[in-house]
Amino acid sequence: MQEVFLWEKNMATILITGANRGLGLEFCRQPEQASELAKLAGQYPALQVEALDVADFKQIDELSGKLSDCGIDVLINNAGVYGDLQKDGSGQLDYQAWTQSFVVNTQAPVKMAVAFLPQIKNSDKKLIVNISSLMGSITDNTGGGSIMYRSSKAALNAAMKSLSIEFKDKSVGVLTFHPGWVKTDMGGPNALINAEQSVAGMRTLIKNFSLDQTGCFVKYDGTVMPW
Repeated sequence: MQEVFLWEKNMATILITGANRGLGLEFCRQPEQASELAKLAGQYPALQVEALDVADFKQIDELSGKLSDCGIDVLINNAGVYGDLQKDGSGQLDYQAWTQSFVVNTQAPVKMAVAFLPQIKNSDKKLIVNISSLMGSITDNTGGGSIMYRSSKAALNAAMKSLSIEFKDKSVGVLTFHPGWVKTDMGGPNALINAEQSVAGMRTLIKNFSLDQTGCFVKYDGTVMPW
């Protein structure tokens, strides 16, 4: 997985995990139109690409140390995995893969938030954004299946709700998104919207975020999602 660190004088500084494809790449692309991450990094000096395995928490600490002098306006926890297979039932689960789903989808975003909290506090926007999923909603789960992904995203939602309470007195906000069913490698070709639509909506909500919205779980268009 790769991360992108965006900086430019008089502009917001944004750290995005999982930025080499899908929604993460689109978050990088929209401010300056280009075709792929490498071209973006080469074309715009404001982009800095850093290699990072979010499942390796030592690497997260090392990157935080490297960027210790930076103020990060928005941390976007976008990196994620879908570990379920179509044949998986409750009696056929790969428990090692399930553990890895929790590490990447739940623990890594929390680790990123904690490791980069000093840099986030040292910024103007002070916002942590998480790309979750409606599949993490217990209320919405009427079809079953996808146990690994659903449970790891539900855990992410719960963890970020707790961090939103803990960080509010530090003036740091936490916002969790359902990006919609998006045409990406994970979402597949039958998804309902494209990455441009999803990210455009989320960028608007990020831009207009206020601290009284911290802890919310919302769709890319601002619709409040059920827990």
